[in-house]
Amino acid sequence: MRLIQENEKLYWTRHAKRKMRYYSLSEKRVKRVLRNPDRKELGIAPQTIAVMQKTGTKKHPTEIWAMYQKVIVKKKRTIKIISAWRYPGISPKGQAPPIPEDTLWELEKLLSLNKKKSKKQKRKRRNEHYSK
Repeated sequence: MRLIQENEKLYWTRHAKRKMRYYSLSEKRVKRVLRNPDRKELGIAPQTIAVMQKTGTKKHPTEIWAMYQKVIVKKKRTIKIISAWRYPGISPKGQAPPIPEDTLWELEKLLSLNKKKSKKQKRKRRNEHYSK
Protein backbone atom coordinates (compact mmCIF):
# COMPACT_ATOMS: atom_id res chain seq x y z
CA MET A 1 0.00 0.00 0.00
CA ARG A 2 1.32 3.44 -0.95
CA LEU A 3 2.13 5.96 1.75
CA ILE A 4 -0.31 8.81 2.17
CA GLN A 5 1.03 12.14 0.98
CA GLU A 6 0.50 15.06 3.31
CA ASN A 7 -0.71 18.30 1.77
CA GLU A 8 -2.13 21.60 2.97
CA LYS A 9 -5.78 20.71 2.36
CA LEU A 10 -5.91 17.31 4.09
CA TYR A 11 -4.42 16.12 7.35
CA TRP A 12 -4.52 12.39 8.08
CA THR A 13 -4.39 11.18 11.69
CA ARG A 14 -2.40 8.05 12.54
CA HIS A 15 -5.66 6.43 13.57
CA ALA A 16 -7.16 7.06 10.11
CA LYS A 17 -4.06 5.67 8.39
CA ARG A 18 -4.16 2.49 10.50
CA LYS A 19 -7.88 1.96 9.88
CA MET A 20 -7.44 2.52 6.15
CA ARG A 21 -4.78 -0.18 6.10
CA TYR A 22 -6.96 -2.51 8.21
CA TYR A 23 -10.03 -2.11 5.97
CA SER A 24 -7.95 -2.00 2.72
CA LEU A 25 -9.05 1.52 1.83
CA SER A 26 -6.87 3.69 -0.37
CA GLU A 27 -6.27 7.39 0.01
CA LYS A 28 -8.13 8.06 -3.24
CA ARG A 29 -11.12 5.98 -2.11
CA VAL A 30 -11.48 7.96 1.11
CA LYS A 31 -11.10 11.25 -0.80
CA ARG A 32 -13.86 10.09 -3.14
CA VAL A 33 -16.15 9.43 -0.18
CA LEU A 34 -15.40 12.94 1.15
CA ARG A 35 -16.05 14.62 -2.20
CA ASN A 36 -19.16 12.70 -3.24
CA PRO A 37 -20.97 11.17 -0.23
CA ASP A 38 -24.27 9.34 -0.51
CA ARG A 39 -25.16 10.46 3.00
CA LYS A 40 -23.91 12.92 5.64
CA GLU A 41 -24.41 12.56 9.40
CA LEU A 42 -23.13 14.21 12.55
CA GLY A 43 -20.07 12.40 13.85
CA ILE A 44 -19.83 10.74 17.24
CA ALA A 45 -16.88 12.90 18.30
CA PRO A 46 -17.64 16.58 18.99
CA GLN A 47 -17.58 18.94 15.98
CA THR A 48 -17.13 16.15 13.44
CA ILE A 49 -18.98 15.11 10.31
CA ALA A 50 -19.33 11.54 9.08
CA VAL A 51 -19.89 10.81 5.39
CA MET A 52 -20.82 7.53 3.73
CA GLN A 53 -20.74 5.98 0.29
CA LYS A 54 -22.42 2.72 -0.69
CA THR A 55 -20.22 -0.11 -1.97
CA GLY A 56 -20.47 -3.84 -2.51
CA THR A 57 -23.19 -5.73 -4.34
CA LYS A 58 -26.94 -6.12 -3.92
CA LYS A 59 -26.37 -9.46 -2.24
CA HIS A 60 -23.53 -8.22 0.01
CA PRO A 61 -23.91 -4.46 0.47
CA THR A 62 -21.29 -2.54 2.43
CA GLU A 63 -20.69 1.10 3.23
CA ILE A 64 -17.48 3.09 3.51
CA TRP A 65 -17.55 5.74 6.21
CA ALA A 66 -15.14 8.59 6.86
CA MET A 67 -15.18 10.97 9.82
CA TYR A 68 -13.58 14.38 9.47
CA GLN A 69 -13.33 17.77 11.10
CA LYS A 70 -12.83 21.18 9.53
CA VAL A 71 -9.97 23.00 11.26
CA ILE A 72 -7.91 26.12 10.62
CA VAL A 73 -4.14 25.63 10.62
CA LYS A 74 -1.83 28.58 10.00
CA LYS A 75 -4.73 30.70 8.69
CA LYS A 76 -5.67 28.04 6.11
CA ARG A 77 -8.72 25.80 6.11
CA THR A 78 -7.78 22.16 6.47
CA ILE A 79 -9.81 18.97 6.65
CA LYS A 80 -8.61 16.66 9.40
CA ILE A 81 -9.54 13.06 8.59
CA ILE A 82 -10.06 11.37 11.92
CA SER A 83 -11.17 7.87 10.93
CA ALA A 84 -12.30 5.70 8.04
CA TRP A 85 -14.00 2.31 8.18
CA ARG A 86 -16.03 -0.21 6.24
CA TYR A 87 -19.47 -1.14 7.59
CA PRO A 88 -20.94 -4.51 6.55
CA GLY A 89 -24.56 -4.09 5.51
CA ILE A 90 -26.73 -0.98 5.38
CA SER A 91 -26.72 1.37 8.36
CA PRO A 92 -29.91 3.03 9.66
CA LYS A 93 -30.52 6.56 8.37
CA GLY A 94 -30.74 9.59 10.66
CA GLN A 95 -28.82 7.97 13.52
CA ALA A 96 -25.23 8.29 14.57
CA PRO A 97 -22.99 6.33 12.20
CA PRO A 98 -22.23 2.80 13.32
CA ILE A 99 -18.62 2.62 14.44
CA PRO A 100 -16.94 -0.68 15.30
CA GLU A 101 -16.19 -1.02 19.01
CA ASP A 102 -12.41 -1.09 18.61
CA THR A 103 -12.49 2.07 16.51
CA LEU A 104 -14.80 3.80 18.99
CA TRP A 105 -12.50 2.86 21.88
CA GLU A 106 -9.46 4.26 20.03
CA LEU A 107 -11.33 7.48 19.18
CA GLU A 108 -12.31 8.01 22.82
CA LYS A 109 -8.69 7.44 23.82
CA LEU A 110 -7.49 9.97 21.20
CA LEU A 111 -10.03 12.57 22.29
CA SER A 112 -9.08 12.23 25.95
CA LEU A 113 -5.40 12.68 25.03
CA ASN A 114 -6.20 15.81 23.00
CA LYS A 115 -8.12 17.31 25.94
CA LYS A 116 -5.18 16.67 28.28
CA LYS A 117 -2.76 18.22 25.77
CA SER A 118 -4.91 21.31 25.32
CA LYS A 119 -5.16 21.81 29.10
CA LYS A 120 -1.38 21.52 29.40
CA GLN A 121 -0.88 23.96 26.53
CA LYS A 122 -3.25 26.49 28.14
CA ARG A 123 -1.38 26.23 31.44
CA LYS A 124 1.95 26.63 29.66
CA ARG A 125 0.75 29.73 27.77
CA ARG A 126 -0.65 31.24 30.95
CA ASN A 127 2.61 30.63 32.83
CA GLU A 128 4.62 32.14 29.95
CA HIS A 129 2.36 35.18 29.96
CA TYR A 130 2.75 35.79 33.70
CA SER A 131 6.49 35.16 33.67
CA LYS A 132 7.09 38.05 31.22
